[in-house]
Amino acid sequence: MTRLASFNVNSIRRRMPHLRRFLERHQPDLVFLQELKCRTEEFPALELEGSGYRAEAFGQPGGRNGVAVLGRIPFAVTAAALPGDAEDTQARFVAVQAAGMEIAGIYLPNGNSGGAEGYAYKLRWLDRLGDWLAPRLEACTPAAVLGDFNVCPTQADLAPGALPPTDALVRPESRAAFRRLIFAGMTDALAALHPDHPPFTYWDYGPAFEQDRGLRIDHALLSAELAERLRGSGVDTTARAEAEPSDHAPVWIDLD
Repeated sequence: MTRLASFNVNSIRRRMPHLRRFLERHQPDLVFLQELKCRTEEFPALELEGSGYRAEAFGQPGGRNGVAVLGRIPFAVTAAALPGDAEDTQARFVAVQAAGMEIAGIYLPNGNSGGAEGYAYKLRWLDRLGDWLAPRLEACTPAAVLGDFNVCPTQADLAPGALPPTDALVRPESRAAFRRLIFAGMTDALAALHPDHPPFTYWDYGPAFEQDRGLRIDHALLSAELAERLRGSGVDTTARAEAEPSDHAPVWIDLD
């Protein structure tokens, strides 16, 4: 069994204790992190010593965004930026080869800041992600994309009243772009195994977690080759219930 996971840590330097406890609880083989909020050289790799995990982190100047991959199995980084826009320097994408799979970890733009151009960037990013996936799906490559997509695919993926219809996470164009990934051949792992009520993965700070006013914006999408091997998926709400947590909870999937 291979366990893959994704965790938007909302500052790796503040959430390293939460991450270490998650690793101890679930022992995933690969974990993709988002929103590091540090430059590459500031990633606290020394705090993972003795954990059995090797880390590759990709931050950016100014300490915004940032993604990383941690593995206790061998992996090779094949890309540290999403192709399709040479001027896009935001640290939001990492791709690896591991265990016969190609796996991307993503931190998709939120789309609510920067006005019309900020939202257009989100949609372009989704289109570029589809372009990255297309040749892999065409070649029947076992492929996966895990991370913070900043999209609630359906109304079932947010608590009633949690967001206005104008929010970039639920706008029709955002949902349509997400559906294009599904129509291209990807399977939404959480929705596939929890069809009646896919679990939320994000709760704003304040009383939202206790009141379960959440969103499902962290996803694991699988090509047909991996969807056939899907045996389990879930959300580790223990991490969100801890003191000083990230506003996201880790997502995990099991493949045989």
